[in-house]
Amino acid sequence: MKRRTLIGLAALLVALPALAKSRARKLISTVTARTSYLVFVPKSYAAKGPGVPLILFLHGSGERGTDIEKVKAWGPPAIAEKDADFPFLVVSPQLADGEAWHALALKGLLDQLLAKYNVDRKRVYLTGLSLGGYGTWDLACRYPDYFAAVAPICGGGIARAAGSMAALPTWVFHGKKDDAVPEAESARMVDALKAAGGDVKYTVLPEGGHVDAWVHAYDKAGLFAWFLEHART
Repeated sequence: MKRRTLIGLAALLVALPALAKSRARKLISTVTARTSYLVFVPKSYAAKGPGVPLILFLHGSGERGTDIEKVKAWGPPAIAEKDADFPFLVVSPQLADGEAWHALALKGLLDQLLAKYNVDRKRVYLTGLSLGGYGTWDLACRYPDYFAAVAPICGGGIARAAGSMAALPTWVFHGKKDDAVPEAESARMVDALKAAGGDVKYTVLPEGGHVDAWVHAYDKAGLFAWFLEHART
């Protein structure tokens, strides 16, 4: 098993409106964002030849900070740490204390990773829990063409934006008795996706709380096998 801790620099282009009396103008400002992330490189990885599938994992609020090892508390990075045969390249960025996930910064990180590693571009997957569940919805809504399938867990988002990811296979998880993020947050997004003709599965754990949703999703649900069933065409 290979595991690497890296510090990434993602250059982001942000369009800013300019003040002008005579005509409208647009200024392009380049902002450099510094992002810490943990990378698990599978045994099957090779710099040349067939690329490997990639999972981008977004952690919850409890894993924010400066200790990159915290991102291994749950989900794909925790599994990859223990399973040398886990077939995915797993990238787990870390937020600083008090920060939230921003789709533009994550897109910049993804672009950097896809340029750096030999990844199967048709098999890029996205998942996140709690705060990362919100980040997953937001990133998938804004940049659905990056992903083959996504799995937001006990998160939520902007329902009117869900139609943009209608063609993206989505598996949503939530505990009915979640007292941190109401189950209605996921249900609202699922309803919006269904109304847009979306390809969505919804697993609600009737007796499940907040943590139970991602424990189930990343263990008995078969999520990783489901990911591998999907590839972009």
